[in-house]
Amino acid sequence: MSRQKNETLTIRTTAEIKDLLRQAAGREHRSLASMIEVLVMDYAKKAKLQPSASSQSTGER
Repeated sequence: MSRQKNETLTIRTTAEIKDLLRQAAGREHRSLASMIEVLVMDYAKKAKLQPSASSQSTGER
């Protein structure tokens, strides 16, 4: 599924979290951004979350 990526997200985290994220991304041959997307989408699926109507109309997901 291809989605237009037109939003930027900047986060601050600990060195430990960043290291774990890099390890997870490396294990799956993904970029950090791609790994974050996968983690968020997996969580949303498990929690039965859906994008709001306003985010769908503006392109946010």
